[in-house]
Amino acid sequence: MLHLSRRRDWAMNLAITGGTGSLGRALIPAFLADPLVTRLVILSRDEAKQEQVARDFPDPRLRGFLGDVRDESRCRLAFQGVHTVVHAAALKRITAGAYDPLEFIKTNILGTVNVVFAALAAKVEKVLLISSDKAVEATNLYGKTKAAAEDFAIQANTYTQPQGVAVSVLRYGNVFGSRGSVVPLWAEQARRSRPLTLTDPSMTRFLITLTEAVGLVQDVLEMMQGGEVFVPELPAARMGDLAACLHPEQPVSYLGMRPGGEKLHESLLSQDEVRRVRRVGPHLLAVVPAVHPWRQDWPGKWEVPQTLCSRDDPLSRGELQTWLGR
Repeated sequence: MLHLSRRRDWAMNLAITGGTGSLGRALIPAFLADPLVTRLVILSRDEAKQEQVARDFPDPRLRGFLGDVRDESRCRLAFQGVHTVVHAAALKRITAGAYDPLEFIKTNILGTVNVVFAALAAKVEKVLLISSDKAVEATNLYGKTKAAAEDFAIQANTYTQPQGVAVSVLRYGNVFGSRGSVVPLWAEQARRSRPLTLTDPSMTRFLITLTEAVGLVQDVLEMMQGGEVFVPELPAARMGDLAACLHPEQPVSYLGMRPGGEKLHESLLSQDEVRRVRRVGPHLLAVVPAVHPWRQDWPGKWEVPQTLCSRDDPLSRGELQTWLGR
């Protein structure tokens, strides 16, 4: 059961931007499982995916809105009567960002600005921006746009909080097996008896399942007060080990690092953020903003964790097999 509303005696309405993506589709049944949710708005640009979502989830509480986060007026219409917005819409492919940089800026940065202002105009109470570990000490345009979106979302509380809108961020790594990730690509290559394409076997990435990501969103929506960047503690693995565990009989073709600023290792916290961390759950941290005039007290215990870099302590191949077999 979700606990998103401060007034549980009235039914809840929610909206998901990018709601036809991997996370959005996983959130739909989780939100609809709450009988107090009376309306769930799915905002996305793709009419075919909207139609597929309607077929997959034939629930009268579900409302599809064709629209783009680049259009603030459309977001404002979609958010009317909504209590909580999960902002998951983003352009994500690193190489695409190198070739079409302005499109990433329009969607990831200006789209976040539009979502926050539309939420403010529609009197939404909570906005949660879904972010990425690539925003930490970013080396590519995607990461830099997410870092800018994070900064805007957090500091927007300066003027949203007095009007009753709390804005927070949830940052995690690539979702295992999500659309566009390497796992379904490898599965297709193995099905066609082709070599698995791999950039660098020593490359490390954090691991999180779609189910875990949904649970994180639910937990954070319940505890967020506005201004936090929530960061889960996640295991990491070497990509060479992951390929070997998933498809042990397949040969591997090494491609080298992709253009556009791909990292060999990812981090969930920057060196500066490590000094502003509170523990808010067994495996969940919250980064407090350096400047926060809207709030002086923060829940949780101050903690100085080691830098959460994916290279620090990756899973052994045996531990990875165990993780995959859960």
